[in-house]
Amino acid sequence: MTSKPEADPRLLEAHDLALAALREITPADTIGEPADVRVEDDGVVSLRFENRLNGYPGWFWTVSLARVEDAEPTVLEVELLPGDGALLAPEWVPWAVRLAEYQAAQAAAADGDDDADEDDDDEADFDDDADVDDLDDLDATDFDEDGSPILHAGDLDGVDIDELAEEADEEDEADDADSEDDADPQDD
Repeated sequence: MTSKPEADPRLLEAHDLALAALREITPADTIGEPADVRVEDDGVVSLRFENRLNGYPGWFWTVSLARVEDAEPTVLEVELLPGDGALLAPEWVPWAVRLAEYQAAQAAAADGDDDADEDDDDEADFDDDADVDDLDDLDATDFDEDGSPILHAGDLDGVDIDELAEEADEEDEADDADSEDDADPQDD
C-alpha cells in the first residue's frame, strides 16, 4: 500500500496566492469557496475552489502550487477542471469519420427512397412549356429529383439572394435616374 506524500504546510496555507492568480484570469465573482486540496506525488499541491461560472456546473477552479527549497510558494498552473459528475463535451470524432457516417446515412436514405421515386418519375414537377421568364418564380425544390430542400448555391438560411439582387438593382437604377436628373438641369 502506498502512502500519500506529505504536503508542504506553506503550500496548504497559500490561499491568498491562489486567489490572486485566479483573479488574473477570471472575475472575482466567478470564484467560490475553497473546495478541497489535492496533493500530487511530486510535491505539487492543487487548491480547488468552487466555480460560479454559468454553464460549468460541477467544475472547479484549480491552482497548482509548488515550492523549491528555501523559496516562497509559486503558481505552476491555473485552470478550470471538471469534478465528478461535471457536464462534459462528447468525445471528439474526426471529421473524416463524421463525414463517412453522414455519407452512409445519405446513401441508405437514398436507397430507401428509390422505390418511391420510381412511381413519381412519371409526373414531372417542371412544365416544359413554361415561359422562360417564369424561371425566376421557381425554387430549388422544383429542380430537385428527390424532393430534399436544397437551396441555390448562394442562398443562405432560406433567403433568396436573387430577390435581394433584384431589389438592389432596382435601387441602383432609381439612384442612377436621380443622379442623371441632378447632373442635367433642364432649361426653362
